Amino acid sequence: MAISERVLRYLGSNRNIAGSCLALLGLVAHFLGLAGAFWPVVVVALYGVGALLAPPDRVRLTISHAEVETRALRADLDELLRRIGGRFPDDVHAAVDALAEVLRGVLDRAEQLTASPDQLHVVSQTIRQYLPASLEAYANLPRGYALTRRGGRERSAHEELLAQLALLDAQLRKVAEAIHRGDEQALRDQGRFLRDKFGGSELDLG
Repeated sequence: MAISERVLRYLGSNRNIAGSCLALLGLVAHFLGLAGAFWPVVVVALYGVGALLAPPDRVRLTISHAEVETRALRADLDELLRRIGGRFPDDVHAAVDALAEVLRGVLDRAEQLTASPDQLHVVSQTIRQYLPASLEAYANLPRGYALTRRGGRERSAHEELLAQLALLDAQLRKVAEAIHRGDEQALRDQGRFLRDKFGGSELDLG
């Protein structure tokens, strides 16, 4: 495991949280004039006590279906982006990068995504079929031919690819919006619960 990962894991651990809380109390005591000249030692000692007495983090070995599915999709997306390399014009790369950003944001909401088979299908097919097929068809054309518009109003292959990427982007943003609406509704439900239990709240979403 990389050192940075270990540091991040410790920062979010029960030991660090408990130690930081007690150290904060030591700082408060210092500002109130209760810790004396040795307040740095007091703060460090309190942190150590909190870290030692904190309950260990719960071990979580089970992996949900949502995590397995989205992890595989994220790996497939990363592999697709790796294969793309520098094969395409800058505007195509920009469109693909924007699309990948939306996809990653959706994949981060694993449980919400897999709870909706339709939304999961759109995301999965985009990564594994729709996006690769569009890019592959374009990449197999000679560059000059791809950029040349044919007679009448027919799009060039370049314009057609950008249009397809825009369609995929629009559909995936609908998926992301649906997921965020679910998060917002959960926040509203929590707000109603808290208002019923404790009274009014400044964070009133209606």
